[in-house]
Amino acid sequence: MCSQWGDNQWFLWRARVPNTAAWSRAAQAPEALSAPWEAECDPESALPAGTQAEEWATFLHCKHKLLGRRKYHQGLWSLSRGQPCLSVPSQSFTDFDEIRQEIETETERTTGTNKGISLEPLYLKIYSPHVLNLTLVDLPGITKVPVGDQPPDIEGQVREMILSYVSNPNCLILAVTAANTDMATSEALKLARDVDPDGRRTLAVVTKLDLMDAGTDAMDVLMGRVIPVKLGIIGVVNRSQHDINSGKRIVESLQDEQGFLQKRYPSLANRNGTRHLAKTLNRLLMHHIRDCLPELKTRVNVLTAQYQSVLQSYGQPIEDKNATLLQIITKFATEYCHTIEGTARNIETSELCGGARMCYIFHETFGRTLESIDPLAGLTMLDILTAIRNATGPRPALFVPEVSFELLVKRQIKRLEDPSLRCVELVHEELQRIIQHCSTYNTQELLRFPKLHEAIVEVVTGVLRQRLPITNEMVHNLVAIELAYINTKHPDFIDTALVSASVSSSKNDPPAEGIRRWKSDKVEDAGMEEKPKGNPQPPMYSSPSRSHAVNLLDTPMPATRKLSQREQRDCEVIRRLIKSYFLIVRKSIQDSVPKTVMHFLVNYVKDHLQSQLVGQLYKQQLLDMLLTESEDMAQQRKEAAGLLQALQRASQTISEIRETQLW
Repeated sequence: MCSQWGDNQWFLWRARVPNTAAWSRAAQAPEALSAPWEAECDPESALPAGTQAEEWATFLHCKHKLLGRRKYHQGLWSLSRGQPCLSVPSQSFTDFDEIRQEIETETERTTGTNKGISLEPLYLKIYSPHVLNLTLVDLPGITKVPVGDQPPDIEGQVREMILSYVSNPNCLILAVTAANTDMATSEALKLARDVDPDGRRTLAVVTKLDLMDAGTDAMDVLMGRVIPVKLGIIGVVNRSQHDINSGKRIVESLQDEQGFLQKRYPSLANRNGTRHLAKTLNRLLMHHIRDCLPELKTRVNVLTAQYQSVLQSYGQPIEDKNATLLQIITKFATEYCHTIEGTARNIETSELCGGARMCYIFHETFGRTLESIDPLAGLTMLDILTAIRNATGPRPALFVPEVSFELLVKRQIKRLEDPSLRCVELVHEELQRIIQHCSTYNTQELLRFPKLHEAIVEVVTGVLRQRLPITNEMVHNLVAIELAYINTKHPDFIDTALVSASVSSSKNDPPAEGIRRWKSDKVEDAGMEEKPKGNPQPPMYSSPSRSHAVNLLDTPMPATRKLSQREQRDCEVIRRLIKSYFLIVRKSIQDSVPKTVMHFLVNYVKDHLQSQLVGQLYKQQLLDMLLTESEDMAQQRKEAAGLLQALQRASQTISEIRETQLW
């Protein structure tokens, strides 16, 4: 075996395809109990050039390379957690004393010299013709009381680290317990039972068989009578600290172990010992590979397809910059136009966007806003009467003057301008949102060239900004056109004579009350009304006395008076005419504003977007700057390509294994 086991440690090992990626939790030397580390034993690897030895090893604990590898293999972390990048060249060791010293040195560098801990693993690969294919991953024992530089929560940290490994259903667990302790109090077996209640992936290892008290033995424990373990219980005898200090070789230790077992446990000697443990691990490994191979093959195939798609989305290295720039510009412009037309490949399902949102703005937002405007809002009987009187001048009018109608209806038509301009603003905002929408669904290409992305957004925004005042001006002109000529001969406009006749037919209706008096009104009606003789009422105001001059402008005015039937009739006629003509204009504005916005803004952008992009961006002096690739994108493409190659090799290896006898 390639390493010794410490006492009260966790030994977790995972199924490994020979010569590819097998994993085991393995043996930590007593000198390196403060950090997890892996030891891979490979009997078939070739000796590096210039190395003359039968057995040799390499360390792969270069920190920055490991961190880079973890990021590189993030997509397969659950599949190959903790595996180092074996392609990184490392120093070779042929003296195992130097290996032990390197473990101690690296542990002290990472954790300090006062029993500190670290979650950063050490990686060791051992090549030997005398061992089986295994990858062993060793974890430290559970520390109950912190010592030295260990944190107060040392027990929780170690337990969490152990559970992060043994909770994986694809791993096999070696629960190591000393023979001179009570198996019922074994922390290793307890945790193994928590994560593996069926015991289908737990193997127990009993150490220190040679240190049991006189008169006692481990026969009942090894036979499974104390605590049964489904995969079995194997006893081993390791080197003591004195043997390690004196440099006792592993081969001698294995011989002494076999002699001890033959002497103390002759009936169980062939089922215990380090050699039997190695064969058992290899056998379980092969069976575990057989069970996991179909699922592993499926996972590798799925990941291969996934990373092929990812690599394709990153694009290939640029060969023709002119063609690449035109392709990206054309793709963006086409996607922009398709989003407006509703024919885009990626259609939003959570909210309206593009042309659908514009349709909603035209017919729901803008239409309902216009319909909610009252034709006579803000127009009182006082305003109408004032306009009629001002239009007649000093002469009494026989008919309702048209000037008053035009004055009042223009005032109402002007109220349609603000909602119309707001409609233009909403469509402009949606055209801006489409830029973000297209950028989202062309993320990889635009992220690959961030400067090109910024330039495209700037050009499209500039085109929209250029067309906005032109569209606003046209909408303003639409309202101004309606104000320029009041067409009382419009086919839908009601006939004035019919309105007058209709109003006259209801002249006997009670007049409106609460109308304010005018400063120029007289109060003959109030003065001529007969009052009861017993309770005479003074007139509202009397004629000025001839004995002195009176300023009529300073005379207090009455608050209300009754309208004559003619005044009521004239006001009602004007009201009905205003309402009729306002509805005609509102209908016209509601129809013409969306058409104006589409022609001067939306359709113009659709027709000229690509030509604007090409004209402003397709320039020889801008090619290198616009097609400067993002460093992150280049790194991601490189990582995806490397991972895809690794997956393809894994798939090929799995295919070869399925044709090989595994046990």
